[in-house]
Amino acid sequence: MNIGIIGLGFMGSTHLRALAGIPEARLAAVADPKPRRLAGDLSDIQGNIGGPGEKYDFSSVHACRTPDEVIADTRVEAVDICLPTDLHLPVALAALRAGKHVLVEKPMALTGEECDQMIAAARQARGVLMAAQVVRFWPDYAAARELFASGRMGALRGAIFHRRCAAPVWGRWLQDRARSGGGAFDLLIHDVDYCHQLFGPPAAVTASGPEELERGVDWLVAHLEYPHRAPVVISGGWHHPRSYPFSMDFTILCEGGTLDYHSAIRRLTVYGADGTEQKPEMAEVDAYQAEMRYFIECARANRWPDRCLPEESAAAVRTALAINESRRRGGGRIGL
Repeated sequence: MNIGIIGLGFMGSTHLRALAGIPEARLAAVADPKPRRLAGDLSDIQGNIGGPGEKYDFSSVHACRTPDEVIADTRVEAVDICLPTDLHLPVALAALRAGKHVLVEKPMALTGEECDQMIAAARQARGVLMAAQVVRFWPDYAAARELFASGRMGALRGAIFHRRCAAPVWGRWLQDRARSGGGAFDLLIHDVDYCHQLFGPPAAVTASGPEELERGVDWLVAHLEYPHRAPVVISGGWHHPRSYPFSMDFTILCEGGTLDYHSAIRRLTVYGADGTEQKPEMAEVDAYQAEMRYFIECARANRWPDRCLPEESAAAVRTALAINESRRRGGGRIGL
């Protein structure tokens, strides 16, 4: 399948590296406004995980200055949109209407209504649309979900999810709320989506925390309310620019034991109610590559991506926005 990657910043560079390991896919086109990147030099790319960007040979790739050029390329069968969030909707709509399959970076869009527009366009065009919620493909998160969904851990008693990093200095658009939705929205959408996958959509949310984007601080604690009444908490965000290290972790307390993971300390570990300790076997896979391979499989088969439905990504956007709204209201309860 011929793929066009639109946007060669941090996430575009990450997806480009992952795509190189998928033999059933071919990079046919790239788009970016910066000539240096179109020449294949991504060594200036920075991000909160992984190393710097690499240098690529784009001599056999259609190098484009605009998304429209990639979309107009008749060889391109699917596009991978790695642009600022405010550009997701117009580029996705144009690509779907041109008959392309679409993988769009998270957050899927800035509003639930924009997500709905994408989904409607994909249904009408009979194309495949998927949001790149990579945590669904992260080995430790995927293994924890499988254990929890199997019922072997028993009923949920409580869960907490953390994700934090330094405020990004590589993409100034992230500090513009009108373009990114804010730092906490952009970062914690991963955990919001994962909670949807584990527990379904919450009935209501409350949240509090500082939002000072100009200082590189956007941090919150959110409580998700479910009918089962077990407390579910998401916390994290930006901790000032540059120096604060990225990490993600979760603790899921169940009747039969605790599922625990911390990216900087330990792989997924199951601490049983009987006092045992076990590290589940899991495949060593690159989550970004697994995510892209799954999208390509769905696109080649023209099959809706059941493992990462765009409707679920849209619901996560709505929940994340409700969390931000609760924080703005001083922690008021927002029903969903």
